[in-house]
Amino acid sequence: MRAFDCAARTEAACIAVQRELLAGIDQKDRLDRVDTVAGVDIAYWQASGGEQAVCCIVLIDCASRAVIEKRHAAGPVTFPYIPGCLAFRELPLVLEAAGRLETWPDLFFFDGNGFLHPRRMGLATHASFYLDAPAIGVAKHYFRVQGAVLTPPDRQAGAWGDIALDGEVLGRAVRTHTDVRPVYVSVGNYVTLDTATALALSLTDRESHIPIPTRYADLETHIQREHLKGRIP
Repeated sequence: MRAFDCAARTEAACIAVQRELLAGIDQKDRLDRVDTVAGVDIAYWQASGGEQAVCCIVLIDCASRAVIEKRHAAGPVTFPYIPGCLAFRELPLVLEAAGRLETWPDLFFFDGNGFLHPRRMGLATHASFYLDAPAIGVAKHYFRVQGAVLTPPDRQAGAWGDIALDGEVLGRAVRTHTDVRPVYVSVGNYVTLDTATALALSLTDRESHIPIPTRYADLETHIQREHLKGRIP
C-alpha cells in the first residue's frame, strides 16, 4: 500500500494529479479468485471544531457472507470540498482504515464511483493506485457525467443498462432486485465491467438492493458516527 501525499489543494492541482494517474487504469481482470471482499464507506458530521468523518471497512467472506473483520478510521476533514475531487478529502481516512486490516481482501467495493467520473477518476479508481488492489465502485445514486447517456435497465433483477459517452462505456445501472431502483456500478481498477457487474449481483441478498459489502460498511459508518459524536464535541 502506498502513502498518499495530499499536497494538491486547488482544483487545478487536483485535476493534474488525476490526469497523471489516468494512464494507469487497467480495465482487465487481475483476479485469480475472489474469496474476500472489503466494503468501504465514509460518513460525515459537524462538530464544534469543524467537519469530521469516519471511514469504515467491513471485510466479508464471499462464500459464507460472514463478516471477517471491521476496521475504521476517523478524524477532522481538512481538505476543501471540490466537485469531482472527492478522493482528496476521503483517501487519507480510507488508507488509514485499510492499513488496520489484518486480512487483505481480494477486492475492494466502494460506496461511490470509479470510472464513472468526468475524468474517469472517482474514489474507487483513485484509491486503487494506493491500495494496489482491484476495486469496484457501487453507488446508490446516479452521478451524472455531462453528455453521458444512461440506457435504463429492464425491470427484472439482473438487468443492466450501460452509461456511455461518445461510445465509451463509463459504467452501468444494475437492477439487483425486480422493480427496485438500480445501483450504479463502475470499474475502479484491475477488473472488467462485466466482472464488476457479476460480482455486484452475486453479492446482493434479499435484505437490500445494495451489495452486502457496501451495505455492511454503510451500516457500520452509522454506528461509528453515533459513537464518535459523543466523544468529539
